[in-house]
Amino acid sequence: MTSRIFTAGLFAASISQVIASCAYGTHIDPRAEGGKVKVNTFAYAGSTGPLNWVALDATANTLCATGTTQSPIDMVAGSFNVLPGNSINLEIPDMTEGTEFENLGTTVEVIAKGGSMQVGGSNFTLQQFHFHLPSEHLDAGKSMAMEMHMVFEGANQEIAVIGTYIDLEPGAGAGAGAGAGGATPEESPAEAPAGGNGTAERRSKLSRRAAAGSATKPPKAIPVMGSTPVTAEAASSNLLETVFSSLDAIKEPGTVTKTGALNMQEVVSLLSAGSFQSYMGSLTTPPCSEGVQWLVSTQRLLVQPQTFTAVRDVIGFNARFPQNTLGQENILQVAQKSSASANLAGAPAAVESPKEAAAGPAAGHA
Repeated sequence: MTSRIFTAGLFAASISQVIASCAYGTHIDPRAEGGKVKVNTFAYAGSTGPLNWVALDATANTLCATGTTQSPIDMVAGSFNVLPGNSINLEIPDMTEGTEFENLGTTVEVIAKGGSMQVGGSNFTLQQFHFHLPSEHLDAGKSMAMEMHMVFEGANQEIAVIGTYIDLEPGAGAGAGAGAGGATPEESPAEAPAGGNGTAERRSKLSRRAAAGSATKPPKAIPVMGSTPVTAEAASSNLLETVFSSLDAIKEPGTVTKTGALNMQEVVSLLSAGSFQSYMGSLTTPPCSEGVQWLVSTQRLLVQPQTFTAVRDVIGFNARFPQNTLGQENILQVAQKSSASANLAGAPAAVESPKEAAAGPAAGHA
C-alpha cells in the first residue's frame, strides 16, 4: 500500500495542473512558494464535482473512478479495525502564538506547526487539519454536521488521517443546522460502532503544525456498540470556536489569516481517551490516492449552532459521497454498468417494415 501511494504521490506532485487536495502540504500536494495559497480547481457539484473528477486529469485522477479502496465509507462493523485511542501516542504541542488559517476554495485549513503519532510501527508528523461539511464518513449510516481531517505524513511519504466528527451542542436549537446537508443536531450523540476488522514551499522539513483549544464542559458519555467495548465522548470545543472565530478574515478563496492562541491538549486528550476505527482507504479529494491510513475517532467535538452556520456560509457543501465497500468495484463503475444495462433493456424492439409484412412467410415455412 505504501509503495502505491508513494508512486501516485510523486506523479501527482509533478503535474502542472493546480489541484489543492486533502493532502495539501504533503509530498502529494506541496504548498505554493512565497506563502501564496493554492485555490482548488475541483468542486463538489456539477461538471467539476466528484462524479467527474477523473475528467479534470484522466491520468492523475484515475483512481477517483477506478480505485477499489476509496474513501469516505460508511463506518459499519466489519469495515474497520479498532485501536485504543492511547495506542497511537498522539502528541501535538500548544500553539501559543497561533498559526496560519487559509481558504483553499473548497475548505478552510489550519497549517500545522508540530505534532506526531505512531501507527503500525511508523512515525507520522502532522501537516494540517481542515474541515468537511457535512461529514464525509458516515457513522453507521448517520451523517454528522461536520468532520475534521488531521493530515499526517510519514518519513517514507505515507499518509495517515485522523477523522473526527463534529456535531452541534445538544439542546442549542435545531434551526441553525437544518441545512447541513442532512445533518441536524441531536439531543444526545448517536452510537459509534466499535467492532469489526481490520497530507511557501514543500514542507520536506515539516515546518508547520496544528491548532487546538480546551473543553469547557465535562464530556458526555456515548454508548458504543461492538465486540470491543470502548468509551466514546462528545465535548464542547474551544479549539474549534477559536479557529472559526477567524473565518471573517478568510471569506474569499485564496486568503489567509492568523488564528489566536490554540491549546492542543483539548483534542489530544479527547481522542486519546476514546478509540479509532482504522482502515486503509484513499484521499477524499483528487487525485484520490489509495494506501491512506484512516483513523476515524469514536469521539466527537461539539460547536455552537451559530458557529456551524458561520462555517457553512464560507465553505458550503464539500463532502464526497460515500464510496463502495472496501475491495469492491468502484461505485462509479458500478453506476456506469447499471446505466448501460438500463439503456439496453429500454431499447425499442425492431419494427417490421410494411414491405416485409406483405411478403408473407418465406418458402419452405408454409
